[in-house]
Amino acid sequence: MRKLRTRLCLAAMLSVTAFAFTAPVSAETSKLIIESGDSAQSRQNAAMDKEQWNDTRSLRQKVNTRVEKEWDKEDVAFDARDKCQQSANVNAYWEPNTLRCLDRRTGRTIAP
Repeated sequence: MRKLRTRLCLAAMLSVTAFAFTAPVSAETSKLIIESGDSAQSRQNAAMDKEQWNDTRSLRQKVNTRVEKEWDKEDVAFDARDKCQQSANVNAYWEPNTLRCLDRRTGRTIAP
């Protein structure tokens, strides 16, 4: 009787083992791909953005230089107007259109 039980037990174990090896196996094949974002398109976009930034930077510098020159002109003209108006020369007057100090008699530029 004991032999029969051992054989049955052994047969059951073999059938379970055979089933485990013959059963269809399904594996999860999902992948997570992490890209650095470094592609030909992104490099081209970055190069174009940099080029545009450099162009606008150049334009901004030109505008700033122009504004600074205009400011310097106005500053010099303001000082010249003050000097002309405070001049001891009674014939000196300030011409706002030309931003110059002129002589009333001759119309020529004078240094106050």
